[in-house]
Amino acid sequence: MTYLTQMTHMTETTHTAPMPQSGTTLEFVTRKNFEAVMNIELPPHQAQFVASNAFSLAQASFYPNSRPRAIHHDGQLAGFLLYGINTNDEPGCYGIFRLMVDPKFQSRGVGRRAMELLLQELRAQPDLRRITICYMPGNEVGKRFYASLGFVEVGLDDEGEMIAEIRPAVRGSRGSP
Repeated sequence: MTYLTQMTHMTETTHTAPMPQSGTTLEFVTRKNFEAVMNIELPPHQAQFVASNAFSLAQASFYPNSRPRAIHHDGQLAGFLLYGINTNDEPGCYGIFRLMVDPKFQSRGVGRRAMELLLQELRAQPDLRRITICYMPGNEVGKRFYASLGFVEVGLDDEGEMIAEIRPAVRGSRGSP
């Protein structure tokens, strides 16, 4: 089950809101910032766990339901997120395909805050049924990080990647917020 094959195309009509000068924010990737996003690279020992931003942006351009986002911190480009809606043609399923934080911003809480912001956005979607993420089984740092955000491992996909998911309580059911 490769979620990447279910992603969709980046839209040119998305507008960005004015960026605050402090804190972590998620901004849409546009013609104005895609080259800077594309050029962020990880060191080799981390690059083995995630596709390059250039590859991810190219891939997203062919799938209309993909949502590439630039991570900013204190007004500076700090990383990249890519997620998709209706992954595997499943309504209400949101798949997070990429998270990468520029090495200059690592160990400062930027990746955690970016994921919290994205999860907050996704949890607000009225059709939300589940949020998935995949990672290599040997990525122990990623495993602990995603578990701390509420993801629960559910098994391996066809390509040997671990699938973890968040399944929020059904809205309107007794006991749900």
